[in-house]
Amino acid sequence: MSRPPVPHEAMRPLWRCRNCGAPWPCQPARLALLIEYRHDRTALLVYLGTLLVEARDQLGQLHSPPPDLTERFLGWARARG
Repeated sequence: MSRPPVPHEAMRPLWRCRNCGAPWPCQPARLALLIEYRHDRTALLVYLGTLLVEARDQLGQLHSPPPDLTERFLGWARARG
């Protein structure tokens, strides 16, 4: 009997992926978010901005937040021109 797949969700307060261990949002999480928010890029950016603040606060309590945190959360989701 196989176990159900683990989703690519953030493991807080470390902000690593529960499934693959990569910094969250990992590539599979990014793809899932783009699909979920395919008709509302603004809502995706607002959601990611909210998570960015949460991640910065939580990582700041553990150690210094990575300097590329804004790019990690928002840079990939900006509309391409």
